[in-house]
Amino acid sequence: MDSRNSTPSRFFGRYWDSLACKCVIFVMIVLVFRAFCLPSYSGYGGTGQTKLFTFINQSPASITKQVQGEKVKFLEVPQIVWGLNNQKIAFARACLTARMLNRTLLMPNLSASLFYKEVELLKPISFEKVFQFDRFNSHCKGFVQLGRYGEVSNGTDIMELQKGSGRRWTIEKDLDQLRMFNKHPLDQYEIIRIVGKNPFLWRDHWPVKDYAKVFQCLLLVEEISREADKVVTRIKEIGLEERRKAHSPQNDLNLSLEQGPYVAVHMRIEKDWMIHCKKLEQRLSTKQICSSKEQIMQRVGNILRLKAKIPIVVYLAVADDLLEDNSVVSGWNEGLLPYEKKRLGVLDIYKKHPYLIQSAIDYEVCLRADMFVGNSFSTFSSLIVLDRTQKMIAMGITELCGMDVRWPSYAYNIGDESGGPHPWATNMSDLSLQAISYGTNNISCS
Repeated sequence: MDSRNSTPSRFFGRYWDSLACKCVIFVMIVLVFRAFCLPSYSGYGGTGQTKLFTFINQSPASITKQVQGEKVKFLEVPQIVWGLNNQKIAFARACLTARMLNRTLLMPNLSASLFYKEVELLKPISFEKVFQFDRFNSHCKGFVQLGRYGEVSNGTDIMELQKGSGRRWTIEKDLDQLRMFNKHPLDQYEIIRIVGKNPFLWRDHWPVKDYAKVFQCLLLVEEISREADKVVTRIKEIGLEERRKAHSPQNDLNLSLEQGPYVAVHMRIEKDWMIHCKKLEQRLSTKQICSSKEQIMQRVGNILRLKAKIPIVVYLAVADDLLEDNSVVSGWNEGLLPYEKKRLGVLDIYKKHPYLIQSAIDYEVCLRADMFVGNSFSTFSSLIVLDRTQKMIAMGITELCGMDVRWPSYAYNIGDESGGPHPWATNMSDLSLQAISYGTNNISCS
């Protein structure tokens, strides 16, 4: 009797310390832990093993949010198209839409080419090829965030949002639609995918300062910044040479590259622009949109504070391939030294890049200029002035339109009483980006 009862004890005592027994017990513990602690990973249309693998491969930020019980949700938008600055506005509008829906914007594709009507000719380019992804999230932390598709845990948990269009689709209807997608049950989807038109043409619901916040987080990648450095350096070198010629030899040694100031003029005289602006003038019953080459040169030459700086390089930011008139460097006032890409000797820097990158380089060159002159109906010019206005505000400047402004800007399509271009600054208290998106002759400075 005692012998029979002691058999199990002897069995476990003999084999308890064996490796096989330990492995069996470990597997049992794992199975019990999975059954009680990881039930949520089998409820999204896949096996528990698959979802556990996806969870492990997510970014640390996403893992932290899910551990804390917060489901990471995303907004997906169509490929962003048109010119550089229209794309920047479209991107900002997509960011602000994601912010309103309490979502992370999945990093969208930009477009390297300008063929926005022939969709099949569009060349997508990654956001990261133009702007710094990590720096964007760092600068805009707590405001808006970008996410990667690798962070999505369930690629089928999608709800499509069809953007309305046409005259009947009002701002109020668009806002109501967004509010609806921010409520239960639509807000439970991991991805809301917006389908329809380009984000640049979405309804606008946000003030200028919100757009400006997004723009401040957009930093060009180092490669593009270095290309812009080369162009700016070349401009300053030429300006410095001319200033040395105009000064006495005693002052030559005191001049440095930083003392080679330049003016940037965004000359909108390309054939496509002239067709567009003339139609726009007819529709709006105004004569303050189109400007000829002669009018631009005359008004720039009449800038009072410019006359004290001559000789000075005037960099002409113009789309060379679309020009019908090759004489843009002829006819300028004495002391104004006009240079476009070819004459400057930097055409090769631009030609090796697609259109979008070329525009980004030109934008940076204009932004850094001591003085900028553009067209108030141009998105390119408008966003440069917005950036320059932000610079002045950051420097504590309150008078944005005075004679001694550090980063002065002008609109050559609107004349002032002296025959020069009108001073221009962005009204940061505007409640929408309507003026900057579609052009205006209301340029803040009175």
